[in-house]
Amino acid sequence: MPVDSPHDFPLVISSMPPTRQQQVAASAAAIALLVIAVLVAPFAHLQFARIDVFVPVLQTVLSLVDLLTAILLFAQYMIQPHRALLAVGSAYIFSGAMAFLQTLTFPGGYGPTGVIGDGNNSPAWFFVLWHTTFPLCIMAYAFLKDEKPASRIAPAKNLALTICGVAAAIALLAWLVTANVALLPPFYTGSITQQTRFGNQINIALCLLGAITLAVLFARRRTILDLWLMVTLLAWIPNFLVAAVASSVRFSLGWYAARGFALVASSLLLSVLLTETALLYSRLASALTMLRRERGNRLMSIDAATAAIAHEIRSPLASIPLNVEAARLQLCMEPPDLANVDVILQDIEAASLRVNATISSVRELFKGSGTVTTTIHLETVALQVLRLLEHELQLHKIQVATNFRSPGHDVHADATQVQQIILNLVKNAIEAMSPASGSRQLTLSSRSERGSALLIVQDTGPGVATADQERIFEPFFTTRPNGMGLGLAVCRTLLERAGGKLVLARSGPEGSIFEVRLPLAENEISASKHDARRDLA
Repeated sequence: MPVDSPHDFPLVISSMPPTRQQQVAASAAAIALLVIAVLVAPFAHLQFARIDVFVPVLQTVLSLVDLLTAILLFAQYMIQPHRALLAVGSAYIFSGAMAFLQTLTFPGGYGPTGVIGDGNNSPAWFFVLWHTTFPLCIMAYAFLKDEKPASRIAPAKNLALTICGVAAAIALLAWLVTANVALLPPFYTGSITQQTRFGNQINIALCLLGAITLAVLFARRRTILDLWLMVTLLAWIPNFLVAAVASSVRFSLGWYAARGFALVASSLLLSVLLTETALLYSRLASALTMLRRERGNRLMSIDAATAAIAHEIRSPLASIPLNVEAARLQLCMEPPDLANVDVILQDIEAASLRVNATISSVRELFKGSGTVTTTIHLETVALQVLRLLEHELQLHKIQVATNFRSPGHDVHADATQVQQIILNLVKNAIEAMSPASGSRQLTLSSRSERGSALLIVQDTGPGVATADQERIFEPFFTTRPNGMGLGLAVCRTLLERAGGKLVLARSGPEGSIFEVRLPLAENEISASKHDARRDLA
């Protein structure tokens, strides 16, 4: 049965294609039924003792199983309202009702000659109606299951109308074969173990109807429901063959075996429905668990986003009050040092602009929108970061060395994002070297390699543990007690969007080396090729 959208998850077995395991299970069940039928066939005519409680017990259970199956199918209709499910649900209502009505008419069941009917032909006619209405409804299902739902009537109203229609049809047919059974052709003459020629012909016709329905369903099979309905139809066929071929019908081995096949056939789909319902319930429970976890992760992401903003803007915000205080001191001097005040105001302006650019960049990152890329000088951005962190570097007594190629590298990227990446790497290096008692050396160098510019950030800290090096770029993974584990993950994401890459080139007791790779601008690539040709010449 088609799902409303190709991306919708199929919630019911009428929408779910069978798995390999389900196909194997259905094939095994069909083969087992055929093997048992073949083994019983040579002895089907053997007459056994009459067990009056056999039919009422077996067919009452069968009726309950069919009605439970119909309830589950109608429940699936309420989830995905396709008319085909109403047809197959109606098939099981007919089956359960006719089986129970046949039990009421069966001699020796609930009464010596049955509770209703004539005791001889009424049970046989209920059998015919039972095995006519069921395959006809299944055939209707086979032709309706590819139909897209287009009914404007509410599913609950459709379901109520269907049940009322089926109940009315059952009542009319029951009245026909009980109160007016004398008007119908007889199945037995003289003995309930001997069929008339008409009875044999009816059983052959029922067998052909079942086979045709099975063939139609086989040609249009696609779902789990199709698969097990075919097995159910296959399990009914021994009923007709025994009745048509064996001269001795009721209470023979074939007759008892056919009733067993009927119970198995009715139980198959119920077992599958209950199993698939349990599986879907477990999947729903897992989905709810994942949904709760995702909600928790989103809350964590909000915290991480605010932490990322705080991480990036803390330094410029901290420099603003310090610069304001310095400016006041300069203005209080006699005479005021206006030149230094102008420099301080420029620093304050640059810090405020960087805060604004950082917030905008972080918003763009979490919004997933595009960024404004321009041609920037990589080494110039790195020197700006060192100047911004000059006070912090001096505070931690870290010596800085630069080894930049002259005239440097032009790359195509977002200037603010590149600044954030270098700033994050340098701050990580500062924090890594803060507890170190030996030499604290931060080295920034650059070089070009295969159409890309590389900025290398090297520190002399304790390095990253070998076990953590594979996870160092994972979101929320951190080696610091107070870290959020977001900085390196954000840096890598920003670089990948710009066509670059961030790697941990080396890490050990002597320190760590991070490499920032960005694509060179077109003019820089042309210049590099020209230099290479000149060197070769």
